[in-house]
Amino acid sequence: RDSETRRHAIRMAKRMKLGRLESCLQELKTLDCPDVRLEQYQTPPHIAAKILWEIDTHFGGINGKSVLDLGCGCGILGLGSLFLGATNVVGVDIDQRAIDIALENATQLEKFKEKVTFIRCDIQQIDEMKLGGLHFDTVIMNPPFGTQENAGIDAIFIEKALMLGNTVYSMHKTSTRKFWVKKSKEWNVKMNPIFEIRFNIDHTYEFHTETSRDVKVDLLQFSPAPKI
Repeated sequence: RDSETRRHAIRMAKRMKLGRLESCLQELKTLDCPDVRLEQYQTPPHIAAKILWEIDTHFGGINGKSVLDLGCGCGILGLGSLFLGATNVVGVDIDQRAIDIALENATQLEKFKEKVTFIRCDIQQIDEMKLGGLHFDTVIMNPPFGTQENAGIDAIFIEKALMLGNTVYSMHKTSTRKFWVKKSKEWNVKMNPIFEIRFNIDHTYEFHTETSRDVKVDLLQFSPAPKI
């Protein structure tokens, strides 16, 4: 009975910590006018918190680790990683407006601002040299889905992430899972679907015909294939 009570207490403590993480992420500022050409969709705080919590709790991918966020937007995944104990975070985005808001968000988090750097750069041009020679333990990102005028950009994000980090966690439409199985074999990397989540997308752009829509999204883990 005592051991059961302790396990219950641990579960409750974890839930409280997850709730605090989500609450902190809800305070971060976001873009008022996202750019359709960049497929800018803000990761909702409750989804960002769940994803970061899963990566850290079940895979040990954040606490004590260096973290890179490609296509960081306003910094929700990178700053959330700092809440969970990342040693340092670098966020990269092509949109200066997003970088400015990410910097503002970081400034508000006094105890973390020295541990995070945001860089404006086209993902297709990023390399370790532009990141100060750094190679990262973990890459966490919500890249463009590769729709509209950006066909193939999602694969470019993954390829860059695999070059710059040891393990990659990335969000992609569940409908494309078979595609990523195929690509991972081509790249000779291991791909693991961690979980499926419903990503709520509000009416953001003119081509959206619904007030709100749930899109099934996978959190995928990419890592070097085991050596035989």
